[in-house]
Amino acid sequence: MRVAVLDDYMKVALELGDWSSLEGRADITVFDKPFQGEDEAAEKLAPFEAIVGMRERTPFPATLLERLPNLKILVTTGMRNASFDMDAARARDVAVCGTNSQGTPTAELTWALIFGLVRNIPAHQAAMRDGRWQTVLDIGLHGRTLVLLGLGRLGGRVAAVGKALEMNIIAWSENLTDERAAEHGAKRVEKADLLAQSDIVSIHLVLSDRTRGLLGPAELALMKPSAYLVNTSRGPIVDETALLDVLRDNRIAGAGIDVYDQEPLPADHPIRRMHNVVLAPHVGYVVEENYRDMYTSAAENIGAFIDGAPVRVLN
Repeated sequence: MRVAVLDDYMKVALELGDWSSLEGRADITVFDKPFQGEDEAAEKLAPFEAIVGMRERTPFPATLLERLPNLKILVTTGMRNASFDMDAARARDVAVCGTNSQGTPTAELTWALIFGLVRNIPAHQAAMRDGRWQTVLDIGLHGRTLVLLGLGRLGGRVAAVGKALEMNIIAWSENLTDERAAEHGAKRVEKADLLAQSDIVSIHLVLSDRTRGLLGPAELALMKPSAYLVNTSRGPIVDETALLDVLRDNRIAGAGIDVYDQEPLPADHPIRRMHNVVLAPHVGYVVEENYRDMYTSAAENIGAFIDGAPVRVLN
């Protein structure tokens, strides 16, 4: 079976995954750069019967699936992928399978961004490299208000750290109940009210029609000038233009961002030049342990499909 492994930016897929189950059964080709649009993806991927996608880096809408005549199994790392058209894949008799993944790395990165912001780690490091000493004043987190938009598996992990830091934790999502919030040491508050109270706002929601643009100009205007926004979920949940405006005008203190409307983020994107941000290149899930799980699961999925007994089927 001809297998394509996509978007292996750091060229680690074959090293970290256990592909031994496919030895002698598959010919694996790794693509380490993103395709420049659907036409290139269709051209390069047409020969392959199995494709392993890394999260949502390369989308697979119906228009692309129609141009992949040999495709039999499409694997997404993780067990959810909003950029894969599951119905179109099913209509073409293409199995879509997920993989094991860990939720802890994204929660850890959330706190890395929070600490980077409130303790001014990038500014301190830059000053130290320049030979300077104590140039900016930090703030502490004890007693401050942590707002969680979403209190599911990831939000709950973030809440646990906030609780350990003795922060005041308030939360909101459309389906969040008072009881669920209390289980995590949080209080459920309506969205407009909790944004006005926030010192840190952290997003842990799935991107959907309901959450796209959830934080727009009106919502960001509710935040205090001293508050920080952290997004490790999906870029389009926050209106990008509105975010750039409030950062440029210092209407919030800063933002920690791991996810963007367009990825990879263009080199000339204005957020790269802002002084009040801590930026990461969508690495919430990108840790060695997760990659080992994901790529090994992907190999297992393809082997099981070859054997006629697919596993982790999503469609």
